Amino acid sequence: MRRRAGPVQVEVAGEPAAALADYANVPIAFQVRSVLDVSGSADGPGGFVLTERRLDTPYLKDYDAIPGEHPSGWPGRFGVSKWGLLAARVEGRRVGGAAVAFRTPGLDLLEGRDDLAALWDVRVAPEARGQGVGAALFRAAEAWARSRGCRRLVVETQNVNVAACRFYARMGCVLARVDRDAYPGLPDEVRMVWRRDLA
Repeated sequence: MRRRAGPVQVEVAGEPAAALADYANVPIAFQVRSVLDVSGSADGPGGFVLTERRLDTPYLKDYDAIPGEHPSGWPGRFGVSKWGLLAARVEGRRVGGAAVAFRTPGLDLLEGRDDLAALWDVRVAPEARGQGVGAALFRAAEAWARSRGCRRLVVETQNVNVAACRFYARMGCVLARVDRDAYPGLPDEVRMVWRRDLA
C-alpha cells in the first residue's frame, strides 16, 4: 500500500518475522531533553494532566540496548507467529518499521483478549523523522489490526518519550493507564498505556 504523508511518499508493506534483523537496523534511540509529569487519573474530572518539564542534562535513550528488548530477542520471549511486522520505505530505502503484537499469551498489554492488538514497536530512521513515516506506519498498524477483527489498538511508552506521547495523541490515542512503579530498575520513568478504539 502507498500512503502519501508529509513531503515524502511512504510505502508500507508487511514482512515475515525472518526480516527482524533488517528491521532492527533502523535505530530507535532518541535524545531525552524533557519528560512529562503526570497528574490526575483516567477517572478524574479532567483525566490525566501532562506537564512537560525540561531536563538540565539531556541523555540518550535506546530501547534496543535494554537487555531482552532488542528485536532479535523477541522470538525467544514471545510467540511472534501471529505478529505483524511492517516496513516503511521511501524510494525503496527502509526508513522505519512497526511491530504489532496479536494473540500472544503472557503479553499483559493484550489482557488475554483476542480483540486487542498492541503496537509493540515503532521506529523511524533519524533522518526520516518528522516526515510522516510514523503516521503511515501507525495507520498501517491500525489497518492490520482491524483486518484481524481487533476492536482496539494499545501501545505502551514512557514519560521520557515526549515525542512519542505527542505522536500517539495526534493519532487519536487516549491515555488510558499510568503506572509509576512499572520499571523498578528505572524509578524515574512512568509507564503510559495509550489506546485507540478501532470499532
